[in-house]
Amino acid sequence: MPSGTDDGPTTTAWVVDHTAPAAEHPLRRVERSLDPLGPTGLLVEVRACGVCRTDLHLAEGDLAPRTPRCTPGHEVVGRVLSTGPEAEGFSEGDRVGAAWLAGTCGTCRYCRAGRENLCPNSRYTGWDIHGGYAQHAVIDARYAYHLPEGPPDEELAPLLCAGIIGYRALGRAALPPGGRLGIYGFGASAHLTAQLAIGRGATVHVMTRSEEARRLALDLGAASATGAYDAPPEPLDAAILFAPVGDLVPTALAALDRGGTLSVAGIHLSDIPVLNYQRHLFQERTLRSVTANTRADGRAYLAEAAHRPPVVHVQRYPMSRADDALADLAADRVTGAAVLLPG
Repeated sequence: MPSGTDDGPTTTAWVVDHTAPAAEHPLRRVERSLDPLGPTGLLVEVRACGVCRTDLHLAEGDLAPRTPRCTPGHEVVGRVLSTGPEAEGFSEGDRVGAAWLAGTCGTCRYCRAGRENLCPNSRYTGWDIHGGYAQHAVIDARYAYHLPEGPPDEELAPLLCAGIIGYRALGRAALPPGGRLGIYGFGASAHLTAQLAIGRGATVHVMTRSEEARRLALDLGAASATGAYDAPPEPLDAAILFAPVGDLVPTALAALDRGGTLSVAGIHLSDIPVLNYQRHLFQERTLRSVTANTRADGRAYLAEAAHRPPVVHVQRYPMSRADDALADLAADRVTGAAVLLPG
């Protein structure tokens, strides 16, 4: 159980002490108070937490901090230690997952229309509330996921953001059955999404700058894997941009066949160069963004992943080296997904 003081229970956690390049280690390990449990809260012992590029954007200042000295991490796998009086569906000892979406108003026109990812009052794990770079976390049972008992903690953690966001990005890309999908960038989310698309019968072409990532893509079943700015070997019906590099938008649009769609999956993107209408958008090519996810996305993806389990390529780090994991992610020293583990 968490340790305590006169001011209440505490936990050992990493916080964004100040924003700076990850190589300068902007995270600090501290003892901090736990958030109040609340009526629908779950107190969770963290067993694994994925390291997401969004955590990097927060630490480096690409995303403006919403909570001072916030604990990052929104791919949280843990065990329920205790529950609030109105936390329905969970009991002590349950294996539970927390993802990026941590709360919505439930009453706005977006929430009522099943588009809660666009709720103006949405809240996010590791941005608005403390996340999983910690021994313990408090999450809302209404936004938590039941997790199966079989797979290792470190293989489940990346599914909770990298997998879910990739699932939504693939849907936004409007890939036709048996279509040709281009993937730009090949990190945690891309390597899961490629397997999802291949499992559905798509032909996948990967464009990424990392030679090691290209080898992984081919090992996972991609039809080709080339440099980030290279043209794929055939026109694409759809593409997903995972790399946060705006310069790749015109490259990916130019690779689309007539009527193709480019889905941009990141929460942050560098500036997009000027587009040429005839070359990049004419012939009904479409450019779409992806904003967070709905709980329905999460449930649907986790069900599909349980039916067809992906190969999750994991680089493991002890929780005590969270700052090193983030620095490695920034320096492209992570292939697949980085995951923090206790100990």
